[in-house]
Amino acid sequence: MPFTRISLRPGYSDAQITQISDILQHSLEAEFAVPPGDRFQIFEELPPRLRVFDPHYKSRGRSDNFIQFHILAGKPRSCEQKQNFCRLLCKRLQAVLDIHPNDVMVMIHFNTADDWSFSQGQLLSEEGL
Repeated sequence: MPFTRISLRPGYSDAQITQISDILQHSLEAEFAVPPGDRFQIFEELPPRLRVFDPHYKSRGRSDNFIQFHILAGKPRSCEQKQNFCRLLCKRLQAVLDIHPNDVMVMIHFNTADDWSFSQGQLLSEEGL
């Protein structure tokens, strides 16, 4: 049940946004144990004045194509799952959209079933009751 906020520069076409979404989803399903159909993503296009980042911090050099993936997930994943996911995401973004791995930043946070309500005010933790 990950929820991902994707922050990127303006100018991507609708087709490119769809490709990023699909690459993210396929990578989550392949390496993060996410079931098909569990897709919750928000894309936010931010102008340069609202995107402040160091081009070299912990990177070999970010460009204006820098994309942040902020993932909130309901159950913890192993270090290996997180590594495999990040590597696959970067590999697919580069192969399909020529987005360099230096321009991809992933932040992962975890919470519990008590922190999710998918609809009708019912907590995910209540569904098993």
